[in-house]
Amino acid sequence: MYINFWYPIVRSQDLEAGKAQRVRTLGVNLVAWRGEDGQAHVQADTCVHRGGSLSKGLVKDNCIVCPYHGWRFGPDGKAVAIPSLGPDAKLPARAKIDSYPVQEKYGIVFAFLGDLPEEERPPIYDVTEFSADGWRGTEIVVLDIDAYYERSMENGLDPAHNEFVHPSQGSPGMEPDYLKKGLGLEDREWGTRFFVSFDEKGHQESDLSGLRASKKGVRAGSGHHGPNHLQTWINFSATNAFHQYFFEQPVDESHTRVFFLNTRNCMLDPKMDARANEANLKVAHEDIAVLTELNPVRTPENNVKEILLPPDQAVVRYREFLAEWERRGWRIDLKKLRETAGDVAYAIPCPDRRTSGNWVLDPIPLVPAADAAASATPARLAGGNG
Repeated sequence: MYINFWYPIVRSQDLEAGKAQRVRTLGVNLVAWRGEDGQAHVQADTCVHRGGSLSKGLVKDNCIVCPYHGWRFGPDGKAVAIPSLGPDAKLPARAKIDSYPVQEKYGIVFAFLGDLPEEERPPIYDVTEFSADGWRGTEIVVLDIDAYYERSMENGLDPAHNEFVHPSQGSPGMEPDYLKKGLGLEDREWGTRFFVSFDEKGHQESDLSGLRASKKGVRAGSGHHGPNHLQTWINFSATNAFHQYFFEQPVDESHTRVFFLNTRNCMLDPKMDARANEANLKVAHEDIAVLTELNPVRTPENNVKEILLPPDQAVVRYREFLAEWERRGWRIDLKKLRETAGDVAYAIPCPDRRTSGNWVLDPIPLVPAADAAASATPARLAGGNG
């Protein structure tokens, strides 16, 4: 898991004004709350007084109030009131919690979980279809998966599994050239993408389109943006396409919450939303059935522990991006986090830590950048060029 990216926290419609929610992300607890002014906020969940859980407290006067001793923290994370000191007391400079940048897009509250200054932050993936004429997006669907998020991301970057996992898509098989030569990846600043053609193996039909379009001539692709934004494009024709976006929330080492946005340029009547979602969720649950049984649960630390083939090129490149972000010192040290659980209260460092000191909570442990070089070795693909 990695800091310094935008993570989905909660659906906008599920974050009510005046209420707080606990959201576990990247292995730590966060508090999400919406003030009386309608603005959403995401902050560290631990009160720096005696460790109270802020998500179990109240939202009052545009502050989050600790349920233990009533300390109040404003949107910037700084304490604005400590009842036991009296109304006119000078508040300690250390009375503050990490508060994260927030954006609301596509019906999702996103938080930037890291300490990069604004000009250096990777953006949230831009879903151009969301507001485009001739396209319709359905309401965000949330999927809880008992699997590690990297396994979910890599599944979406793996076109070879469709033939065996997705009968509801017609069990599409890739054309033979891709099996021999790879996917023709296109690198982008924060990820990759590819498109492949599928043959008519099996002559089955797909449940996806609702128009009973056979998969002849289907062109489909996938891509990733950062460690946790996944895209899938399924083009039956120019006027019959489903473009799907998955914003993944790594809960911890074995649980993931996926915020799924489905867009389409066909079946535009809102009455067709339920039908479209039903077909897409059938595909998603076919994936989930496989992901929850993978061994090991987490992605192998070394690529030689798997036999990787030309159709796995996007998976290999994804791991190379992760290795680069690890070299930058952004990877969370899961082993240390696990070993110290219950003994240390950690917070994901927020941007204010770059400009101010006197923080009470320890920053979440990160793999030192100097220790990451070994993981950057590219994998060799069996049966093709690596």
